[in-house]
This record gives sequence, C-alpha cells and structure tokens, in this order.
Amino acid sequence: MYKILKKKVLNPTVTLMEIDAPMVARKAEPGQFIILRTDEGGERIPLTVADYDREKGTVTIIYQIVGATTEKLNTLNEGDCLQDFVGPLGRPTHTDGLKKVAVVGGGVGCAIAYPVAKKLHALGCEVHAVIGFRSKDLVILEDEFKAASSKMMLMTDDGSYGTKGLVTDALKELIESGEEYDEVITIGPLIMMKFVCALTKQYNIKTIASMNPIMVDGTGMCGGCRLTVGGKTKFACVDGPEFDGHEIDFDEAMARGKTYQPFERDAHEKICNLLKMEVK
Repeated sequence: MYKILKKKVLNPTVTLMEIDAPMVARKAEPGQFIILRTDEGGERIPLTVADYDREKGTVTIIYQIVGATTEKLNTLNEGDCLQDFVGPLGRPTHTDGLKKVAVVGGGVGCAIAYPVAKKLHALGCEVHAVIGFRSKDLVILEDEFKAASSKMMLMTDDGSYGTKGLVTDALKELIESGEEYDEVITIGPLIMMKFVCALTKQYNIKTIASMNPIMVDGTGMCGGCRLTVGGKTKFACVDGPEFDGHEIDFDEAMARGKTYQPFERDAHEKICNLLKMEVK
C-alpha cells in the first residue's frame, strides 16, 4: 500500500498528492508516468510524475478531477493509502546536451512541464518558461516555475493575471526578440500543442510534444493513445509519451479523444452520485 503523505488543493479542479513510493522515486525521471489504483476494484489510470525526492522516497502527482477515478482519488486524504502505484513507465525526457530551451505548458499540463524545466535548470540549461491558463483562479506552480527558469512568462486567456493572451503569443514574442532555442518542449491541451508546433515549424525550431493527455490504460493494449507520427502508427504510452511535434497528426489525435468523452462523462456522473449517497 502506498501512503498519501501530503494533499494540497492547487485550484478548484486540480490537486497535488505526495506519495510514499521509494522504489518508484529511485528511478523516476521527468516525462515518465505511473499507473495507480485507488482500491482493489479500482480502475487503472496513468498519471505523470510531477516531481520526486529520491532521499525521502516520495513521488508527487498532480491530477485534474475530470472523471470517475480522479473524483474517487480526490476523496482520499493524508494518511490514506493507494492500492497500487506502479512505475516509472514511459521514456524520460531527453535533456542531455541542451543549452537553451523554452518549456511551454498549458493548464494542468504545467504539472508535466515543471519537472522537465526543473531538471534542465539543474543541469545548467538556460530555461525560458511560458505557462498559460484560462484565468487567475486556475494558475498552478507559478513559484516553482520561477525557481526553475531564468525567464518566465505567465499568460491568461482573460487577462485576469499575468499577460492577456495565448502561450503562442508569448513564444512568438521571445523568438522574434532574438532568442534562439536548441529545443522547445510543449505540454498541455492538444489544441495548444498543435499551434505551438505550427509556430515553431515556421522558425525551424525542433519541438517535442508530450502526448500524455491521450493515454488511457498506459500499457498500449487499449489502443486509446494510438497516434500517427511521421506517417507511422505509434502508441503514446509505450513509444512516448514524447514525440517530434512537427510530425504528429494532432487533428487525428483530437478526433479520437472525443470518442471517449460520453463514456467519461457518464462514469463521472455515476461516481459522483455514488459518493453523494455514501455521504448521506
């Protein structure tokens, strides 16, 4: 059993948990993920490693409450235990040899972008972080990104915090001001990553995109994370989750993702009703 050592609400729909998992912490690297189950009869879900502490033996996860399992996960508190916490899985982010990188995160995807920025910064790489949210009340990890980057730009769609605009606006401003990057790493909603990659392609800047958002079971068996990269079929969970963003067919990936929305909505409603009954 894996004890929850810390639980912190980051915004109305996003929660951080620090889990006692020394075996996972020993090997975890940025870009990788774990698979957890809340209880013996629970669904298996993949969640990206948001941070880790090898000395303490802990792994941090950050999740958005969007479905039945994350709703159930959010009912657990410090001192409670998870049934399973398996990992690390997936290929780590390539960080060797990079001297200057722009890390672009959107929404809860910033939880995946942060450990990448943190490691690059620790390796002596110059990190420019661009993070975007819909509004001020959804901002997460602002201080952490400031500590892990030499330059940070925070964007909100409605202008309620930081600078009004999209992450692509900020990235374009940096590029056109003369900043030259070895690589751009982007993690967030598919539509955001699509336009980040379209922008960097204009400037011929190598761009890595994390396809973590489309993973379902994390083993490659369900086919839910199947995508086309450079004309070839890949699976985000076993071949990635990171790929050359200029070769990803984002339109195909977004269309497939919509297939599961009715099932996710139905499962979420059922677990919410069940939890309400338990409270009564």
